[in-house]
Amino acid sequence: MQKVMTMSADKDNIHGPPATEGRAGSTAATATEGAGGTTPDAPTSALGKWSDKFLTGVERLGNKLPTPFTLFLILFLLTAIASSIMAWMNVSVIVPGSDEELFIRGLFTGEGLTWLTVNLGANYIGFPPLVTVLPILLAVGVAERSGMLSALIRKLFGSARKLVLPYAVGVIGVTASVMADAAFVVVPPLAAMVFKAAGRHPVAGLLGGFAAVGAGYSTALVPTSLDALFAGITNAVMESLPSLETTEVNPVSNYYFNIAASILLGMLCGFIIDKVLEPRMWRQQVTTDYAVTDSGQDDPAREDEISPTLTAHENRALKVSLWTTLLVSILVVVVVLIPNSPWRNEGGGFLPQSPLLSSVVFIVFLIFMVMGIAYGVVLGTIKNMEDVVHMMGESIKDMIDFLVLAFILGQFVALFNWTGIGTWTAVQGAAGLEAIGLTGFSAILAFIMLASLLNLLIISGSAMWTLMAAVFVPMFALLGYEPSFVQAAFRVGDSATQVITPLNPYMIVILGLLRRYEPDAGLGTLMSRLIPFVIPFWLAWASLLAIWFYADLPLGPGSGIFL
Repeated sequence: MQKVMTMSADKDNIHGPPATEGRAGSTAATATEGAGGTTPDAPTSALGKWSDKFLTGVERLGNKLPTPFTLFLILFLLTAIASSIMAWMNVSVIVPGSDEELFIRGLFTGEGLTWLTVNLGANYIGFPPLVTVLPILLAVGVAERSGMLSALIRKLFGSARKLVLPYAVGVIGVTASVMADAAFVVVPPLAAMVFKAAGRHPVAGLLGGFAAVGAGYSTALVPTSLDALFAGITNAVMESLPSLETTEVNPVSNYYFNIAASILLGMLCGFIIDKVLEPRMWRQQVTTDYAVTDSGQDDPAREDEISPTLTAHENRALKVSLWTTLLVSILVVVVVLIPNSPWRNEGGGFLPQSPLLSSVVFIVFLIFMVMGIAYGVVLGTIKNMEDVVHMMGESIKDMIDFLVLAFILGQFVALFNWTGIGTWTAVQGAAGLEAIGLTGFSAILAFIMLASLLNLLIISGSAMWTLMAAVFVPMFALLGYEPSFVQAAFRVGDSATQVITPLNPYMIVILGLLRRYEPDAGLGTLMSRLIPFVIPFWLAWASLLAIWFYADLPLGPGSGIFL
């Protein structure tokens, strides 16, 4: 879930002078000797011109779209009008497998207006993502603000050897989405510093770190708040088909698939950094040192950078945090595995449903809270309970935009389900796909491509999944696919194109960091260097999903592909 933040940047200069190309045929040695100078003068590459023109068009189109709140307010009103017309026309639908005829109910009727006035608050508070996302974000906020998550990333970067450094950046960057949007401003500059310290090109580390975080944002090696968000929305939209038996989605329903995707994308990202991006930086003779400002001084922002090396005190705090977390994890496992554990289901197991799987939010909350508090107490960033409460409060502040957006999302999803339009759309859509024979994996690929295109224009992950899930999750369920599988497919399309949309607010941040090395770099420069990540990521991730599909592998605990 990506939140739109207000960035202090020179927006008028975001399409500044295009990137300049270095002399063809220059060797790494020559480039190294020339490092520290200015960016060489040469015409902009054809790819740079094309990407700049294309992405400028995307930006203009995206800027014409309303804000996510306004967009869903419009969709709410359109649904209200459409439902009222359909109710007046006595439109009905019969869900396959059910003999019950469902008539569309209109909002602009006595029944509809009463429903809205009575349930306005319940539609908001009952929006499922609020139940799952907020507790996890409280704990992640403590882990982040105590300094624990940043220290862990710095430790992992610092311990990586020179040859495996690109791959470490790839895997760590993909998993860093556990920090939510903070990963976009923590990982890239740290990767740049570690690369330079190892004698490698810092710009390759900078852009590679950004690509790993952005293009792999929807997956991670550990459950994150995004998993909880997606699961809540998926369950909410399935209420439009109450008669259809599906497996309830939880934050670990895609966990097995996410682990494989994180490793694959992380290693692929490392390969592209190592074999494509970094060699190109040397060939273009991009400087490895900060450019000198007009005043003749180095970039003053260097003084505020976080060191990739942990102090002895930070190392000790990190060790205590990890050991404490391990002990707590062992305790949880023991309590769960003992005979007659109350976290087992009636059959004595855990799958497909059990109190254990329903406790995933609590477990994730516990782990991150223990990690953050243990680290903060040892380091001194947490001195009393008030500090913990303050950190949790700051986490809620970061979620204000989402909490406001959740109000209209909740109203839209509730209306979509209550009127019966969600059911009608799913039945008609499934029938249409069956009529043209588009029901297999090709339909899933078309869905992923649509998500990738919309991702260029709608940067809010929660808004886009709510929009797409309301139609496609029930529709694909009628074709025989579990909601968790459709959610896994959405992850592929949601992330791969995220690093090339100019509407991503963190593009401004990364462009500012790039200009420390190349003052003349423009958005086209940045895009042309990130495009090599997009297509391989998309193809690799989609191929991995195809393997899961055709082998009928479990996506997560108790979560399959077919109904």
